[in-house]
Amino acid sequence: MRKLGLSDYFQTWQAMRSFTAEREPDSRDEIWLLQHPPVYTLGLNGKNKAKPALNNIPFVHCDRGGDITYHGPGQLVAYLLIDLRRHGLGVKALVAALEQAVIDLLKTFNLTGMRRKGAPGVYMENKKIAALGLRIRNGFSYHGLALNVNMDLHPFEYIAPCGYPDLEVTQLADFGATCDMETIGAALSAQLLDNLGYNAAPSKATESQ
Repeated sequence: MRKLGLSDYFQTWQAMRSFTAEREPDSRDEIWLLQHPPVYTLGLNGKNKAKPALNNIPFVHCDRGGDITYHGPGQLVAYLLIDLRRHGLGVKALVAALEQAVIDLLKTFNLTGMRRKGAPGVYMENKKIAALGLRIRNGFSYHGLALNVNMDLHPFEYIAPCGYPDLEVTQLADFGATCDMETIGAALSAQLLDNLGYNAAPSKATESQ
């Protein structure tokens, strides 16, 4: 598990690509936890390829799945650099595990998260609280999920989040969950390790400093 703090999106993306390209069959998996400075990102499924000029917030075309989203401080991002073949995981199973990790985390706050058919992520009261976007290359995953904890949601108003014009977003703070990011990060890490099977096979988990 790597805790990267507040990290530039483009540099982190390039680091993920390099890590994935240089992996060996026995390379350990890694999970990176971090936050990003304000940035809009557009995935491979993005319908609008034009670069918007929105609040002077940078805009990055990237190679994850999905459409446009926003990242900023107060949003917890988890990047999953996993050898899917070693775990016997397909893309659908990986998505389901990530969604379940967030749903299980919400349960610890007595909150109910839901899936939505055809729209990966986790929702509360029809508002999106966690977004997913992945890239699979040669059986290895990178990118991951973003959980809104306690952030400025205003930049979402200028986009169609994940390509859905009427989609509203929400965050843990709106439901009275006031834990700090360190606590939320530890809780999400535990749920990810559990749902991805690392607790059952600890020798595969990475504990990078």
